[in-house]
Amino acid sequence: MTEKEIPQPEVLPPDEVGEEPLVSEPLKLVRIASMTQAMLVEVRGIDLDDNAVVRLQDVHGRTLASLRDIMSDELREELDAVVLPLEEGASEAEVRVAQAQLAGWLEGLFHGIRASLWGQQVAVQRSAMQNLEALHTLDAPGSEGRDSSSGPYL
Repeated sequence: MTEKEIPQPEVLPPDEVGEEPLVSEPLKLVRIASMTQAMLVEVRGIDLDDNAVVRLQDVHGRTLASLRDIMSDELREELDAVVLPLEEGASEAEVRVAQAQLAGWLEGLFHGIRASLWGQQVAVQRSAMQNLEALHTLDAPGSEGRDSSSGPYL
C-alpha cells in the first residue's frame, strides 16, 4: 500500500471549530520529526567534512519545505520565526544548531498537540459527568421530572 492509499486523518485538532487544521498530514509530520531527531543524534558525535555539512544543510532546507506544505498558516509563521533558514556555506556548528532548533520546535509542537488533545478529553469527560448528574437528578424519587406515584410500566 502506498502513502497515497493509506487513509490518513485530515487534521490534528483545529484551534477552533471551522478554522484551518494545524497539520493536514499528521503521519508525514511524525515521519519528518522522527527523521530530524534521528539525524541530530547521528551527527552529534561525529566530525562533519564539507560535503556532509552541505548535505545536512540541504536536508534541513528540504525538511523545512516539507513541513511548510502540511502546516496551517499560523504554524508556518511560527516555524519561520523560530527556525531561521541557513545561509549557503553555513558552518558545521550553524547547521547543527539549526537542526537542534528544528528538533526542539517539533518536540514542542508534539507537546502542544498532546496538551490540546488532553484538554479536549477533559472537557468531554466533564461534560459527560454533568449530563450523567442531570439524568440522575431527573431519575431521583420525588424529582419533578418523573411522576413518583406511577409504577415502572406506567
